[in-house]
Amino acid sequence: MSRLLRKLYYLLPPKPRRVFRRLFFLPIDLAESLMGKRPELAPPRGKIFVGQGDFVEIGDTLLRHFQQLCQLQPHQRVLDVGCGIGRIARPLAGFLNEKGSYEGFDIVKEGIDWCKKHYAGYPNFRFLYTPLQNDLYNLSTDQKASDFTFPYGENEFDLVVLTSVFTHMQPADVAHYLKEIGRVMKPGGRCFATFFIITPASEKRLDESESPFFAHRYGHYFLHNPRVKDANIAYRHEYLSGLFANAGLEQLQFHPGWWAGLPQAQCLNFQDVVILRK
Repeated sequence: MSRLLRKLYYLLPPKPRRVFRRLFFLPIDLAESLMGKRPELAPPRGKIFVGQGDFVEIGDTLLRHFQQLCQLQPHQRVLDVGCGIGRIARPLAGFLNEKGSYEGFDIVKEGIDWCKKHYAGYPNFRFLYTPLQNDLYNLSTDQKASDFTFPYGENEFDLVVLTSVFTHMQPADVAHYLKEIGRVMKPGGRCFATFFIITPASEKRLDESESPFFAHRYGHYFLHNPRVKDANIAYRHEYLSGLFANAGLEQLQFHPGWWAGLPQAQCLNFQDVVILRK
């Protein structure tokens, strides 16, 4: 998405943004539906609200990362925080066996409703709508993420996944979610999370840019758009390291993304990827 189009997009409230997307992709979605070209468990493009790129290809790539970096096994239990409209659930549906299970929750009801309908034949897959306030996705509630308790018991999950979730959360929300992850993850379990992380190298690139993606600085975090504060948020690495430790989580791996100017071929993801262990 171009910067001008992104700026105009952010001027709209959350629900009109999704309506705009549905209308924008309507011709393609109609054509794919009539020609039967849409992959199984892939939603129409106009209903996708989880970022750019190929829905199926990104999901398949993430599953490979879970296997290689987090040692995910078919019999294990996965929690997908901010599950969207099933980008990670789709490849996991063909990977997890009858002993494995998947739990996903999200603050966008349309995505959860779509998943509940289309995963009805997968009894070990469950989706939950959690109405939390976010000025990019949901303004229909006053409930804050910093007050939300994950609806799961302690030590339940082998893998907790958050892709492009912490990049849309304020500091208090991030700190609270990390503690909840530490609570629900099994000892020795892994967390695969993406961030925009400010390191000396990425800050240098921002300083040198005539139009930096994160131009608004507030100490330990940076914003892309002060009008929509939850649109894109970056955090200093040392600040996040303190939050990880406070949540009882150890950073095992850090893989810089190409958002800050690194060659794409050298990176796992557009965003920075962190692997945590309890």
